[in-house]
Amino acid sequence: MKKLFVTLLATCVLTSNVYAQKSNEIFSKPKLSGYVIGQYQYSGKDNAKSNTFSLRMVRLSLDGRLFNDFAYKIQGQINGNTSTLSESPRIVDAFVEWQKYKFVRIKVGQFKRPFTFENPMNPIDQGFMGYSQNVSNLAGFTDRVGEHSSNGRDIGVQLQGDLLKTANGRALFHYQIGVFNGQGINTKDVDNQKDIIGGIWIMPVQGMRIGAFGWTGSYARKGDTGIVSLPKRRYAISGEYVINDWTFRSEYIHSTGLSFKTSYNEKSDLSNTEINYAKGDKADGFYALAIAPVIKNKFHIKARYDMYRPSADWNTSKTYYEVGADYEFVKNLKLSAEYILVNDRSIEKHNYSMIDTQLSFKF
Repeated sequence: MKKLFVTLLATCVLTSNVYAQKSNEIFSKPKLSGYVIGQYQYSGKDNAKSNTFSLRMVRLSLDGRLFNDFAYKIQGQINGNTSTLSESPRIVDAFVEWQKYKFVRIKVGQFKRPFTFENPMNPIDQGFMGYSQNVSNLAGFTDRVGEHSSNGRDIGVQLQGDLLKTANGRALFHYQIGVFNGQGINTKDVDNQKDIIGGIWIMPVQGMRIGAFGWTGSYARKGDTGIVSLPKRRYAISGEYVINDWTFRSEYIHSTGLSFKTSYNEKSDLSNTEINYAKGDKADGFYALAIAPVIKNKFHIKARYDMYRPSADWNTSKTYYEVGADYEFVKNLKLSAEYILVNDRSIEKHNYSMIDTQLSFKF
């Protein structure tokens, strides 16, 4: 996969340069960009203590425009091993979007599911050591249903746009709705049933968004006895306010639907259709965060309350109480550090500490 992605990037760059010399109206010169996130993390979990350096993420991206009205993007994650789907190098984005009008845009390919405010965010801009637990488990990162790690993405088509502009051109209303395979990235549909995911939000004042999202669909596997399809019924309520380098964001997500006992990490898992009835058919989670500037656009302090209930009851809840800071040395080079108190009611010793430090740069 890594060789394929590098070859694809080189081919695209060479081809686009040739076309750019012939006609700037057909292909804009593609932009190659990316980012790297290095991480050190300590965990004091009883009987599972650890401290390690790692490459959390390495991404390369190629994007540009076609015929002025179309934007395209190809993005790959190139770090990780080659033995499991959750950590293997892989293509994460590959799409084209028609962008002629702001009130209606059409995107086709593989891209972020239109669910929650946090899911579409860049991992660096998201602000904390990782996406919140409810987004990670209920928006297709390490989905509770048993889907392979898909970075919040799927294959499909999406319609979106901004409406009701003010006198100065600021939109007051946004809508988005998409139809997807329901199987995650780089995977064909199994049960021929599609996921429908959508959301709307209003923007009453500059920097504020208040939104609601819905998701109905299924995740399926084909075993010895045939296809087993598990329904996904989810909704999210979201709010965000970003102004003068201050950020406040909060989201609640609720999910109904059973899960498979084994997550899809290897091809053999696809034939394992055993259902995890003990986990139940409900889950939910909530987070609230604040990021405050000490030096505007340079130095921030931050805090997050992050709770997830994998069976929608308090006996299995896991809560992160996080405080931290980040500092940008120069443009696109950032150091962040957090202390996390974890309360995990599913284990004997509920409380333990974590420390997370990340150095990231974009190019």
